[in-house]
Amino acid sequence: MKISYIYYHPQFRRSFLNLPRKIQKTAKIKTILFKNNPFTSSLKTHKLSGKLKEHWSFVIGGQYRIIFIFEDNNVIFLDIGTHDIYK
Repeated sequence: MKISYIYYHPQFRRSFLNLPRKIQKTAKIKTILFKNNPFTSSLKTHKLSGKLKEHWSFVIGGQYRIIFIFEDNNVIFLDIGTHDIYK
């Protein structure tokens, strides 16, 4: 499955700008990988549970994640950050 377009929610944009520059750079690289194949093993893409059961997440590096939802062949990035974004 290849992603046609990635939409960036305003919350994602705000959170992204508050990340360390090194994590921002890594996130951009991982986003390119994600767009080509959202389920590549290095991203560890997985469906969330509980109150976020309609959402998905993938690993940026270390403790950083991106939360998103699928909409047809498009994706909406909702938030980015550490595990605290799940709360």
